[in-house]
Amino acid sequence: MSRRKSPDSPLFPLEPVLPDFSFEIAAKRDGFWPVAGADEAGRGPLAGPVVAAAVILDPDAVPAGLNDSKLLTAEQREALFEEIMATATISIASSSAARIDATDILKASLDAMRRAIDGLSIAARFALIDGRDVPQGLPCHAKAIIKGDSRSVSIAAASIVAKVTRDRMMTRADATFPAYGFALHAGYATVKHRSAIDSHGPCSLHRMSFRPFREAQEQPVAISAEPLDVNS
Repeated sequence: MSRRKSPDSPLFPLEPVLPDFSFEIAAKRDGFWPVAGADEAGRGPLAGPVVAAAVILDPDAVPAGLNDSKLLTAEQREALFEEIMATATISIASSSAARIDATDILKASLDAMRRAIDGLSIAARFALIDGRDVPQGLPCHAKAIIKGDSRSVSIAAASIVAKVTRDRMMTRADATFPAYGFALHAGYATVKHRSAIDSHGPCSLHRMSFRPFREAQEQPVAISAEPLDVNS
């Protein structure tokens, strides 16, 4: 009785695919160096800024374990954040809730990434951008990479820096607005956060163009069906 052999090309890879330096090497081969990775954190929350980071890694000191920040624990992110800050060239920018409301979250996110790249102390000649869109007005060539934070170590590093920075900002905001629990949920639409909004109303950190605020503003005013007493 013969045993079934394992297929030569398994349907799924046996090992998880981790970000690497191949996009950066390709840009360098084309004459563009240094290369920055850029990503943002905080597009989805109901409150707080969207924070972008741009990172130029030292090829000889790439921290081990870089990955999409969403796939890392808080402890892993914090440790990698410190290592990135000690070995790489970093720039951080943010767009406030007011700026998000004045434009929209996509424009505010791309503008924060543009400012982060523009603010690098060493000018990048090429930027790898997480997502589908390249910010307008960049000072260098650029390429948008879907799921870039799980494909490029430079973008992964930027995602970690942006996430840790924003989480720390929201922890500080918790001291100013303790009723909302920002230190616990960083402004995301958790049950506790929505309950706090119901109880206390929005604060200056809330994005009034987001649901549920926009829907609340669009609610029609109730009109009484009782006839008016013209003699009163």
